[in-house]
Amino acid sequence: MVMTIKAIAQHSGHDHDYEHEQKQEQEKKQKYTCPMHPEVVTDDPGNCPKCGMKLVPVSEEKHSTSNIQRSTSNSGKPMHHADRMAMPHNEDGGHEMQMEMHSSVDIADPMSREGSGTSWLPDSSPMYGRMFMFQENMLMLHGAIFPRYTNVSTRRGDDRIDAPNWMMAMYSHPLGNNAQIGARLMMSLDPLTEGGRGYPLLFQSGESWHDQPLHDRQHPHDLFDELSVSLSQKFDHDLSAYLYFGYPGEPALGPPTFMHRPSAMDDPDAPLGHHWQDSTHVTFGVATGAVVWRNVKIEGSIFTGREPDEDRYDFDQPNFDSYSGRISWNPMQNLALQFSHGYIKSPEALEPDLKRHRTTASVIYNLPLGHDSNWSNTFVWGQNHDTGEGKTQSFLVESNYQRGRNTVYLRWERVEKSGHELVLKPPEESQIFPVSGYTMGYVRDLSHGNGLDIGLGTQFTINDRPDRLNRYYGDDLGYAFEFFLRIRPSLHSHAAHEHAEQVAGMEK
Repeated sequence: MVMTIKAIAQHSGHDHDYEHEQKQEQEKKQKYTCPMHPEVVTDDPGNCPKCGMKLVPVSEEKHSTSNIQRSTSNSGKPMHHADRMAMPHNEDGGHEMQMEMHSSVDIADPMSREGSGTSWLPDSSPMYGRMFMFQENMLMLHGAIFPRYTNVSTRRGDDRIDAPNWMMAMYSHPLGNNAQIGARLMMSLDPLTEGGRGYPLLFQSGESWHDQPLHDRQHPHDLFDELSVSLSQKFDHDLSAYLYFGYPGEPALGPPTFMHRPSAMDDPDAPLGHHWQDSTHVTFGVATGAVVWRNVKIEGSIFTGREPDEDRYDFDQPNFDSYSGRISWNPMQNLALQFSHGYIKSPEALEPDLKRHRTTASVIYNLPLGHDSNWSNTFVWGQNHDTGEGKTQSFLVESNYQRGRNTVYLRWERVEKSGHELVLKPPEESQIFPVSGYTMGYVRDLSHGNGLDIGLGTQFTINDRPDRLNRYYGDDLGYAFEFFLRIRPSLHSHAAHEHAEQVAGMEK
């Protein structure tokens, strides 16, 4: 009997050793990958060299992906891999931990919907940036710089070498399953590259330099353009809300700011209607509250009406003397609509008694056309109703077509500006002048899709004006041309995957 028990024990030991050896052999054959960067495949577990996220077994990652595509977002549409990540089941039988790529402002929104401030882009919008995961924390980096030579004609034109630029970091941290805290930092080195007067741009107006109003130049942006925090809560599948505080920040007024629109991100210049449409994107003191139901959002803001002062390195005094409201609607993945109205008290330092009512409406249509191919379009209407001046209108149409390394873009705009705005002499000072700009540009990427896109570009603009302005601008045709480099992060890899899925869905 003793010998029998001993033999059984030895046999069991051999089985245990055999199972252990088999397990080790399977582990040697197992491949590991990153849920965020599936192109990373290694033989050993560890962390992703691109984003730092923990690697998962390939087979389990595929299983998680199938779960991802079956889950749904606040929009009621399938949530794609670009909007959600998943970790596998724990070996001890624990539940699967899932991590979604949310907007840093609202936990219920996909990241691709996030525009400037709290504004919305179409859900199908491309995302250019680098993302890093630190356990359940997300950090996304964006930005662009345009080293260039610009030449602007007419008596009020100029030529120069400069480099408009901006950079941004977005951070989010989940608070349980249905709440999130977010933070954003946006900066610009315009005070160094553009100087106090900014860059030449025919018919542009707004803000001041050395206590004189700027005209035919785009003012530089502040060193700090956004420093904000947000808290969002998802109540059920269709309902969420958030609070947003910025110093500086952007109130709920106007469309997404021009540099954050896919239709405008390859154009180095600001629109001529900037101060009719989206100029409040740098506001020192903003508080916004919003309720989101399905694909409809209602927002309200209180903020400081005064535009940034001439010291581009400081933090201006917050007053919270202005207010705005906006309704946004994304009826489909490719479309974003908004209508907003705001009261802006004393926006210009040189006109402290000025009171302005601004009304805007915009339509943004984005169409993914396949792998690494996209077409984005924007229409914006903006109206200012100023004390003593009445109502003036602005219209803008932008289009950007990108296919692989090649991008072609267009911009047309028409703005009604007063002689006072253009810094004319009496009697033209009180008159209203419609001015226009027609721009066409092309960019060819020299480096593309490898983390940093570096494109060589050129654009040409024709400006139209009434003959009454010839005494200031001369009799010759108004035009501008420039040659530039466009440097920015590449298209986010899973954003490209999402584009491919959306195109496949449309073809079906």
